[in-house]
Amino acid sequence: MKIREFCFPEDHKGALELWGSMEIGVQVGRSDTLEEIKKKIQRDPDLFLIAEIDNEIVGTIIGGYDGRRGMIYHLAVKSNLRKHGIGTMLLEEVEKRLRDKGCKKCYLLITAENAAAAHFYERNNWREMKEDRIFGKEFP
Repeated sequence: MKIREFCFPEDHKGALELWGSMEIGVQVGRSDTLEEIKKKIQRDPDLFLIAEIDNEIVGTIIGGYDGRRGMIYHLAVKSNLRKHGIGTMLLEEVEKRLRDKGCKKCYLLITAENAAAAHFYERNNWREMKEDRIFGKEFP
């Protein structure tokens, strides 16, 4: 298994297939189109990582950094390969890259029903921020 940066546009189809196969948590949305992923890659390509085995995408993680705060999303690992450390390796690598950019604080979101993800992040020294409330808005 190797971790590498996302190759645009070649990796898009494989990443979408992985995200679409997730039973819970990662949801494919309008920000995952080829055009939207291109915007992401233009901003910080070094924070979109792929885990690959025999040229097959088996894991992904997307990090973002705005110069002040970091954000992590779309951490996904193929279901039959979970519990082998792939998710932890992806998370640790994107955390390292964020720290190298000067990031001091990072956030991530999980869906309310995703207890497995909550346990995973807690084991990796993330904490639930119960004192905060999250607001969102989608633009047309």
